[in-house]
Amino acid sequence: MTTLAPPPAPVQEDGPRHRATPPSDGGLASRAKRLFTGAPDDPRWARPALWAILVLATALYAWNLSSITGNTFYDAAVYSGTKSWKAFFFGALDAGSFITVDKPPFALWVMGLSARAFGYGAWQLTLPMVAVGTGSVALLHRLVKRDFGAVAATISALALALTPITVAITRDTNPDPILVFLMLLGAAALLKAVRTGRLMPLVWSGVAIGFAFNTKMMQAYVVLPAFFLVYLWAANASLGKRIRHLAIGTVALVVSSAWWMVIVDLIPASSRPYIGGSTDNTVWDLVIGYNGFGRVFGASSSVGSQGNGASFGGAAGLYRMFNDIMGGQISWLIPFAAIALAAGLVLRGRAPRTDARRAALMLWGGWFVLHYLIFALAEGTFHPYYVTAMAPGIAALAGAGGVMLYNAFRNGSAAVGVPPLERSREWGRGWVLPAAVAASSVWAVVLLQRVSGSGTPYTVAEVVAGVAGAGAVIGLLVGRFTRRQRLTGVAALAAVVALLAGPAAYAASTAASGANGTNPTAGPNTGGGMQGMGGGGRPSGTNGGTGANSGEASSGSDDGQDMGGPASNSGDSTGSGTTESADGRTGGGMGGGAQVSSAMITYLKKNQDGATWLVAVATDQTASSIILESGEPVISMGGWSGSDDAMTLAKLKSLVKAGKLHYIVVGDSGQGSSNSEISTWVKANGTAVSDYSGLYRLDA
Repeated sequence: MTTLAPPPAPVQEDGPRHRATPPSDGGLASRAKRLFTGAPDDPRWARPALWAILVLATALYAWNLSSITGNTFYDAAVYSGTKSWKAFFFGALDAGSFITVDKPPFALWVMGLSARAFGYGAWQLTLPMVAVGTGSVALLHRLVKRDFGAVAATISALALALTPITVAITRDTNPDPILVFLMLLGAAALLKAVRTGRLMPLVWSGVAIGFAFNTKMMQAYVVLPAFFLVYLWAANASLGKRIRHLAIGTVALVVSSAWWMVIVDLIPASSRPYIGGSTDNTVWDLVIGYNGFGRVFGASSSVGSQGNGASFGGAAGLYRMFNDIMGGQISWLIPFAAIALAAGLVLRGRAPRTDARRAALMLWGGWFVLHYLIFALAEGTFHPYYVTAMAPGIAALAGAGGVMLYNAFRNGSAAVGVPPLERSREWGRGWVLPAAVAASSVWAVVLLQRVSGSGTPYTVAEVVAGVAGAGAVIGLLVGRFTRRQRLTGVAALAAVVALLAGPAAYAASTAASGANGTNPTAGPNTGGGMQGMGGGGRPSGTNGGTGANSGEASSGSDDGQDMGGPASNSGDSTGSGTTESADGRTGGGMGGGAQVSSAMITYLKKNQDGATWLVAVATDQTASSIILESGEPVISMGGWSGSDDAMTLAKLKSLVKAGKLHYIVVGDSGQGSSNSEISTWVKANGTAVSDYSGLYRLDA
């Protein structure tokens, strides 16, 4: 019977593996065959198992792909980018390039190229996400297999594919799946640099993280402390060479991160869009403020930012990943991963400095711990789907650490001639695997009990997790005392089933529901909500039904009317009445209780009179919905929350005088003196459209 032991370690653990070279049978044909059958020294089951996992991941991520509505905020920016290369480059929300979204544009570029190639629509935007999601699973398998063998790689890949929040966010148009894939590319290059001691892999690692930075800014840098530490400690080179290489790699990182930001900030503000989310119309402020320190420290940050305390994942604290909202999204394997990390480092404690397995454990452990601490303690805006970035670290530790624990457990005190002191140490290590399985199985049952009334899959998963977990622990202990290797192997397989039953139930229900949106989550409704809503930034929302949250309210002011715009939505900007226009654009009306109606949009298009922008409204959410429904550029005057100073009275007068804007939606209250000034001027100089409350016509 095949055991869970990995293949024999390579002759040179710090360098490339030496594998048997198969007879040449035509070069390309040989490589194609190996793609499907695996390397000659792989177990026969390894490559079919990988392909099965990749098919499973693709099915989970792509099931009923055409029904996925995604995040209308990013969808509108992608659509605008298909109409204007200028909007494409800047990541503008509208094709007229008035204001950008509050993220760098790399993910928008990827989706935009897909939309330009295949046409704009739901599956065209989501297809790249499915591709990088499945690619991340394959890449993690490759990385873990290199150092820990096929069994560890298979477990890691399956754990990542079934991570509930990863399934939810990959079925969406948020940028996080692309972020994770780029970070994994950086990790792959780093581990190669560590093994070989060569410079170029380290440079490519920096480039990959730089592209990740241009996907989601500072979140890409969370793994950097672990990257630097692993290379400085374990790289197969002298200390001086390691330091020089890190310096050069840092230059590559900075250049690949900053090039877009530098170009944009050097362009005169009058020739480019306003930088959404910033306080001074620069990308640099967006980096260190709203998408930097504002996320960690909230509105109390000493750095000027629009970050607030809105949390869609519960109150900040070390327990956040285990609470009622987050627990079912990411925490299933955290107890096992933490124990496996600590035990694995102990097991490799006497290895040489350049030991490849310890370096890999340090990398994945740092990946997991750094993300955990930052996400758990962050006091700024926090969405559950952020933690998909933590999933590769947990999955890698579960697979690699689990196999290390299994080998230590199986070989513990059975060796002959081991000194008494070492025998006692091995005996102690032998209890770690059963303890880790027991802890994670109990936690899985606790998580499933929270939602056991939500449907049959969760009740079945609870029974499977409990029975398989108990059977695994008992089987491991009996197998150890009786030295029955077959029983030990069966018990280990039962442990895998126990630990993945819960995530599998959540993942399957998420794929089947087809629901997603602005703030996607997996599994059943867990009673989520907002904690600690602060002022001056993105507003809070509600953790919603199966497979998705109800999204974010549009309001940026207490009365829900930024400059009178439709800013009091109970859900995301798509609302519940999602529609699709004749040309394939996915739209969604104006959301719950919004004042901008489809009838108003029809009126605006009929009377646009050659203007560049159809209308100016208060916030991004309202603007994005109108863009997707009308297909026309729309001005968001205040960005996401209505607090951006993108529109000034002088700019508005200029646009009206040039005939680029004829209509604006205002109300009785404004946020900030500038918006109040605009509202007063519009009411004094514009013509109210009587059929639509708050709509004014402006002519030069």
